[in-house]
Amino acid sequence: MKKIILCISTVLAGLSAAQNIGLESFATGLSNPVEIVTSPNQDNRLFVVQQSGTVKIVNADGTVAAGNFINISGKITFGGERGLLGMAFHPQFTSNRYFFVFYNNLQGALTVSRFTANASDPDTADASSEKILMTIPKPFTNHNGGSLHFGPDGYLWISTGDGGNGGDPNNNAQNRNSLLGKLLRIDVNSDNAYNIPADNPFVGSEGADEIWAYGLRNAWKFSFDRLTNQVWVADVGQEVLEEINTVSAASSGINYGWRCYEGNNTYNTSGCANASTMTFPVAQYDHSAGKCSITGGYVYRGSMYADLVGKYVFADYCTGQIGLLSNNNTITWSTPSAGNNFTTFGEDNQKQLYVAASNGRIYKVTTDNLAVTDMDRSALLISPVPAHDFVYISNLKEKNVTAEILDQAGRVILETQVSENDKRVDISGLTSGDYILVLKKDDVRFVSQKIIKN
Repeated sequence: MKKIILCISTVLAGLSAAQNIGLESFATGLSNPVEIVTSPNQDNRLFVVQQSGTVKIVNADGTVAAGNFINISGKITFGGERGLLGMAFHPQFTSNRYFFVFYNNLQGALTVSRFTANASDPDTADASSEKILMTIPKPFTNHNGGSLHFGPDGYLWISTGDGGNGGDPNNNAQNRNSLLGKLLRIDVNSDNAYNIPADNPFVGSEGADEIWAYGLRNAWKFSFDRLTNQVWVADVGQEVLEEINTVSAASSGINYGWRCYEGNNTYNTSGCANASTMTFPVAQYDHSAGKCSITGGYVYRGSMYADLVGKYVFADYCTGQIGLLSNNNTITWSTPSAGNNFTTFGEDNQKQLYVAASNGRIYKVTTDNLAVTDMDRSALLISPVPAHDFVYISNLKEKNVTAEILDQAGRVILETQVSENDKRVDISGLTSGDYILVLKKDDVRFVSQKIIKN
């Protein structure tokens, strides 16, 4: 396959490039792809949402299946920022055959619906099986949001835009009685349209019960880190700044600041709460050199490209650049990729990343630095769980291995050598809780695993 190599450069002067990002052509011939969804059957097929109202299956070899998984083009408004925008499979899809979509209906309203795949052929679904869960009227055509994901808590999370018409004149994002400009969280495991999780932050108080977080302009897209359960939200900026937000998925009631703030900059603070009540982005970038709009991605948790492990991978739509956010919140950029306006990312069941462009192409995201190949990672055993003073790495034959201990936000809080004699890591100085152990050799990370300190 053709591979495009994009040189990575840093946004901070004086720091050198970390690696080269590769884009390996994987699939072509799609139309306006806006979401890539992992196969629910634990194979490496991808389900690609096309904005015009269809979902296509892309096989593991990159060929596109002839038919549609589903076609709801007759139910949606397609054009500009509107259309079929998101899809998520129920965690028990193999038994209940449920999946959920997010689209603009014929009146332009945001719509969340459940469909059922066919019993005789779960690779197809009938548009007549629709059960509409939620309809949110909106005043303008733009700023729809459009991501759906099941969180680590088993609930369905939904991102909505602020309703459009630049600057959020109605301040929908800060209005907790509006479902626009929000992250919503609902329980779809009942015969009702949906239930409200009892721990949603505004249940029984001022604010819509469905709201989990607010203060978003137009989140495009959000995702969960498979290892840390952080939620990552890429929020498209108004005039100057694009922002990357992340908090624990257990943190409720977060106010991300829009329209009061664009990134860390004041935008319109009329009637706004104190800034101390808001959560500001962990990283932002401006519109220099042609950048214009962030496309959110994923934290890489695969094992093939060690120098991507733990980094948040995203893109800028206008320049066709891939961005990497490191643990120290530094952004590095690839060189522009001509002709590619990147619209969405996705993972397969091997945790490898893909990125789609508006021209109908899907690429595998690679680097020129493969994971360490002379280490048998499958034989490693990290124990005990939970641990008290020491963690032991059985069957580790390598020498000069360094251990990093990360907290649940992905920050390195301890770095130490693995003992050469008994292959142990001293964690006696840590407080009780959950951590991530990362093993690396020659600055190449080759193992990442959750540990518990008691």
